[in-house]
Formats: sequence, C-alpha cells, structure tokens
Amino acid sequence: MDHFLTMSERTLIVVPTYNERDNLPKLVDRLLALHDPVEILVVDDSSPDGTGHWVAETAAKDSRIHLLARTAKNGLGRAYVAGFQWALEHGYDLVVQMDADFSHSPEDVPKLLAGIRESGADLAIGSRYVNGIRVINWPLKRLVLSVGASYYVKWITGLPVWDPTGGFKCWRRRTLEAIDLSTVKSNGYGFQIEMNHRVWRRGLQVVEVPIIFADRVEGTSKMSKKIVIEALLMVWGLLIQNGLRRSPRRP
Repeated sequence: MDHFLTMSERTLIVVPTYNERDNLPKLVDRLLALHDPVEILVVDDSSPDGTGHWVAETAAKDSRIHLLARTAKNGLGRAYVAGFQWALEHGYDLVVQMDADFSHSPEDVPKLLAGIRESGADLAIGSRYVNGIRVINWPLKRLVLSVGASYYVKWITGLPVWDPTGGFKCWRRRTLEAIDLSTVKSNGYGFQIEMNHRVWRRGLQVVEVPIIFADRVEGTSKMSKKIVIEALLMVWGLLIQNGLRRSPRRP
C-alpha cells in the first residue's frame, strides 16, 4: 500500500527558460516519455525567440504541459521561486527543478525521484561531485572554480553537501512549504546554495544522488562574474542567519 501511495504522488518538473526554443521541444518529448508520469511547468522570461509562444501552443494540446509567463528577465532564482509557488498552489507532491539545455539529462529524473522516495529525504540533489567527479566538456578552470566553491561553502557554513551549487533537484512539497519562499532573494549559484542551506539548517534531510553533468552544447552559459561574487558573499550571510552555527538547529 505504501508503494501505491508513493507512486500516486503528483510530480511537476519546473524548467526556467530564456531563448530555449531549439532545446525545449526535444526536452519535453524526452521528459514525457519517462516511465514516471510527470507534468512540466515552463517558466519563461518573455523569450524573444518565441519559447513562450511554443509552450502556449503545445500546452493547449497537452494537459501535462503548463506555461508560467513572466514579463521580464529577472534571474534564475526568481524564476524558480515563481515555479515553486505555482506548484504549491496547484497541489503537486514532488517538484523537480532542472535546466533546459540538456546539462541535466531527462533520463536522470527517475534517479532523483527514486532517491527521494527510497530515502524518505526532504530534498534530493543531483550531485556532480558525490563519490567522485562526473562532469563532461567543462574547461579545467571552470571545474576547479565549481569544486572549490563546494569546499568553500562547506568550510564556512558546515553544509554537508558535495554539490551545493547544482541546479538539478527534487523537492518534497512539505520542504518547500517549510521555506518562506517570499524571503528568498538570491539568484544564480547563490540561490542554489541558499535553498540547500535553508533546508539543512532546519534539520531536514538532504540526500545526494550521483548524476553525470554535461556542459550545454547549444546556446550560451548564463554564468557571470556578478553571479559568482554574489554567491561568495552570500555564504557569510547564511552563516550569520544560522547564528554563526555550523550545524543544523535542533528539530
């Protein structure tokens, strides 16, 4: 009976987009072909290339696809918060976040779902660095920066996560409800770190699921020096928010 209840959980995949018209149809096809039944919410920031228009047309034909259209390009963190709030308002039980550029493989979504269901965890992270490094086509400089950031976050905050900046995750509804999403202001890497830290410092369980990460082959990376600096500075703010503790609060 427990297995039946678990498999009946409604799952929503939140995909932020800006000029992903070429990638999105292929991504949607692969996600809807998964054995696990899922629905897709595309959070589009008024893409000039017609991404939102394609989603609207496709959603009119397939009830598993949804569009949340935003009027301006306002950052990855804002897009995810809007998507999470939409998921809570519409009664989903599990919420997966992923990129539209195939750096996160659609076929790894079942691994995240299995990881969170089997462990009973509150958050599952698709990890590039747990039990080794699994990154394809990244220049050495970027890999060193990313791995170094992981150690930096762990050293300052105590957050026991090997891949705190990763953006491929599965959330339980109760976890998102425990976070005051309206107070999350960070974007980019800082957003991923802050959300992980908010979960962990409440004493909730985080599990890392090994995945292979491939650099995007189409389009351009949205990483910038501003995003990196924001994340580096924000880590100290998280330490202060947790009362300078490098451990979770007692439940």
